[in-house]
Amino acid sequence: MDERKPKRRGRKAERAAPVKANAFRQSEHAGRIGARYLIGGQVSDLRNRVLALLEDYGVVVIHPQAAEALRRAGARPGNAADRLRLPKELVEEALRETPKQARLCGKGPARDIALPRADGAFIMRTGTGAHGYVDPRDASYRNTDLRAAREIAAVAEGLDQVGFVAHPFVHGVPEVCADIHSLAEMVQRTTKHNWIQPYGKENVEYLMRIAAIAAGGEDVLRARPLASCITCSFSPLEFKYMDTECIIQAGRYGIPLHACSLPSAGGTAPLTSAGMVLMAAAEIVSMVVLGHVLAPGTPVIATPLMFTLDMATGSALQSCPESVQMAGMAIQLMKEGFGLLAHTYGMGSDTPDADHQSMAERAMLGQAVALAGADIMGGVGQLETATVFSPVQAVLDDELGGMIRKSLEPPEITEAAMNWDEVMGIRVGGHFLDSRHTLARCREQHVPGVFLRQGRDDYEASGRRTAFETARERALALIEAAPEEGYLSADQSREIADVVQAGERAVLEATSGKIDVI
Repeated sequence: MDERKPKRRGRKAERAAPVKANAFRQSEHAGRIGARYLIGGQVSDLRNRVLALLEDYGVVVIHPQAAEALRRAGARPGNAADRLRLPKELVEEALRETPKQARLCGKGPARDIALPRADGAFIMRTGTGAHGYVDPRDASYRNTDLRAAREIAAVAEGLDQVGFVAHPFVHGVPEVCADIHSLAEMVQRTTKHNWIQPYGKENVEYLMRIAAIAAGGEDVLRARPLASCITCSFSPLEFKYMDTECIIQAGRYGIPLHACSLPSAGGTAPLTSAGMVLMAAAEIVSMVVLGHVLAPGTPVIATPLMFTLDMATGSALQSCPESVQMAGMAIQLMKEGFGLLAHTYGMGSDTPDADHQSMAERAMLGQAVALAGADIMGGVGQLETATVFSPVQAVLDDELGGMIRKSLEPPEITEAAMNWDEVMGIRVGGHFLDSRHTLARCREQHVPGVFLRQGRDDYEASGRRTAFETARERALALIEAAPEEGYLSADQSREIADVVQAGERAVLEATSGKIDVI
């Protein structure tokens, strides 16, 4: 039957009950409850648009060696210098051959993460790049420094839902090598997987060397990737030298890539959800092609981080309704349209404080992207559109993530689950408090860690103590419990210090030493 000629009955039904493009539909996805923004043929339509955009218009690749490698692989010249068009055949080959699984290893097997998870659930990660830090002791704000980095690592180390940690931007060191200092601090302070975010093309090699030392050597890092690395597009549809070098180095060291697109609706991408998702998907798929050509066999995790420009102020927003919808759509397209692992912000807020607005925004964002099928939900602890880190908010996010994961477990619909036999014989005025079924199942209920479940009398007797105070105490306890010596040997720490010193010297020389300590 010709699929272009649906039965008349179907067309009537479609006219009688039109379906909105952003309709939210429940489905089964990866063994958990799911929901879909894109319905009907919209996933395939967007997929085809991405392929057409890359084939007919293409992308700009600044890295000369990478551009030449793409040309040898079949890329064709575009309509401007450095622009390359990516044939559909090349894109499809890259999508087909790029691994669809990834291992994010910790310092021991107990910390390893296999993606996708066997239970279909997500993992969480801390926010990255935060320039500001909210001290959990007194809620004072300061620039993120190395002490703050240590405290972020300590809190992340003790949060159950957080699978890996990202290093923040640190002040008090030369700005051009802040990433080297920050990763060196973080990798020694946690047993969990680390996410590398380079700030300059000269820095990439030193960051990889730090990861290799922490893993126990380059061969160990290749066998057990202790770190993964972000590589970003420069929207719209461009790739800087540094981010292309990240792909090359990730392949050399055998670590997974987070292919990240950060378009801004109304700025570097069209204002509509469809236009934003098209842009993000095209840039991510381009990075899959770059990975396939430059680092074959490297796992690639699609990472659309979606922002919307507030047209009244020019501010970028990550938790407004438009960004939430865009994130859900992008995750669904990456999973269903391209078969890739998918990662986006699941926590985060546009407000500068861990307040009521923050909790409302991150709950809405987290639920949307989790239902869409995200394998990784980022942004734990971040505020003010991913520019500030709060340890107290991180503890609250961990709690919220646990609730979302529990809510996504597929319900069991069986006679045993319904307690059918007892229901069929329940007496008048009866109850199930003493039922064997209740006793057997009661431990399956979600038990909160810091969220409150108390009555008015206990609440008043506590001085109206809220979950915020409990989260603050939890954050401080984790910071206090962190071992002063960290989790690496003395030899590893000395070797990392040597790499940091060498990296700082080399980067400052490469940048003429004109950047002052900030």
